[in-house]
Amino acid sequence: MKRFLFSLAATLFLFAGASSAIAQGLSVESLLDKAVSLTQKGDKAGTADALTQGVSALEKEAKSSNGSLKDKLLGKAGDLKSLIPLASSGKLSGGVLGKAVNAVKMLIGANRISGLLGKGESGLLGNAASLTSSLGLVKAGSSILGGSNETKLNGLVGEATKTVAGLDKKGPAAKLAAAASSKQLGGVVSLVSSVL
Repeated sequence: MKRFLFSLAATLFLFAGASSAIAQGLSVESLLDKAVSLTQKGDKAGTADALTQGVSALEKEAKSSNGSLKDKLLGKAGDLKSLIPLASSGKLSGGVLGKAVNAVKMLIGANRISGLLGKGESGLLGNAASLTSSLGLVKAGSSILGGSNETKLNGLVGEATKTVAGLDKKGPAAKLAAAASSKQLGGVVSLVSSVL
């Protein structure tokens, strides 16, 4: 019986460790999406918890980043932090949180792109997947802009997405893709920076 209880306790301990490791492994954007989803379900405690974890992950990413939008990200982390008491009391609407999260997504995506651009050609070559993912974040958040800025940004994202696909090729084709995408990615970063 003792052995059974011991193995049960060990199993439960492992599960607890695994769930916190899973939470730590979630990306900033996943945690923030979770917070939005929980707000819409009316889960006050869950929203506050996911938002707290999301803010912490965002601050950590921003502080360790070498992208040009680091300070703007830290500012947005402060904005999100101020929403946590509203989430706890159930006074935070999904619409308000959704807009804030979309702005953060655009900044995260643009900042990650900026970090890779800062490394020159070596930051671009072979990084098609992470650049495409970052462009996807920018596009996902762009709906909050509306009007001509949204249209312009989505156009830039679409062009850049086509070009970065060539970054995983070899030889001269990859170098050509790096030169072309560098300009387009820079355009995405500067537009996001100017509108947020």
